[in-house]
Amino acid sequence: MRAARCNAVGGPVVVEEIPEPVGEVPVDVHFAAVNFADVLVIRGTYQVRAEPPFTPGSEFAGVVAESAHGFATGERVFGSVFVGAFAERVAVPATSLHRIPDAIPTQRAAAFGVSHATAYNALRLIADLREGERVAVLGAAGGVGLAAVELAALLGAEVVAVASTEEKRAACVKAGAHDVLPYEDLKRGLRDSGGADIVIDPVGGPHSEQALRAMRWGGRFVNVGFASGEVPRLPLNLAMLKGVTIHGFDFGGWARHDRDRLVVTRAELNGMFADGLIHPRVHAVHPLDDVAMALTLDRRAIGKVLLEVARGV
Repeated sequence: MRAARCNAVGGPVVVEEIPEPVGEVPVDVHFAAVNFADVLVIRGTYQVRAEPPFTPGSEFAGVVAESAHGFATGERVFGSVFVGAFAERVAVPATSLHRIPDAIPTQRAAAFGVSHATAYNALRLIADLREGERVAVLGAAGGVGLAAVELAALLGAEVVAVASTEEKRAACVKAGAHDVLPYEDLKRGLRDSGGADIVIDPVGGPHSEQALRAMRWGGRFVNVGFASGEVPRLPLNLAMLKGVTIHGFDFGGWARHDRDRLVVTRAELNGMFADGLIHPRVHAVHPLDDVAMALTLDRRAIGKVLLEVARGV
């Protein structure tokens, strides 16, 4: 089968023929989503290391290739793995798979799983969002950011989306944001607009501290990644003076220490998806052979970038 391969730390990533994988449930991949964590794994800078050679990719949607563990051949499914999704086939534990609702296109399911689950867990599991609270989302036009905007609005929050361009901010309004801000003078802009009870930060860098300084008393700051490439050093005296709690969300840690709660939130989220309340935005779809281009994650992207995997091509 064909798969994208990383043969050395840092890449490059190239498409090669490799043996088909062995595992509980084999799935023929139709679409795979590109996440910033995939880029970090290739660079060797992610918190968990993948030893080359390996197939990158953590999110996919397709059809079950052979009946196994309660899944029937031909069933449409989506799921996640640490690595292996940028390939014509993956083989994963049954617990990593979810059936795609009949009314949902496979492509949309590929853009839903990881980003929306990250955002939902950050809002519900970590921040304990309550209706009417004010939520500021940094990097609000990215995969996780746009999902956080959409979900926070669905959960009854007043959403402030922070994004770098007018086009991105317009997309955030369409996703449910009540207010939008640029990054310039973020502390003043966020504070003057009413502050925030919750900050969802998938970006890191200098904007994290600016957002923290604009938070309301007793707020919750939740970091879910460092898309800027810079890990912020937040002054803890601000947390003390504002009564703010600073949290982080990482799937791996929760899966190891409290998987049961992840199962509950996943069921809630999948229910919202099946009911047609969630609409992942796909910015671009690249063929598998253009995996190197897809992995650049163009900063102009709004929403998710996908790979289309056509078996046997």
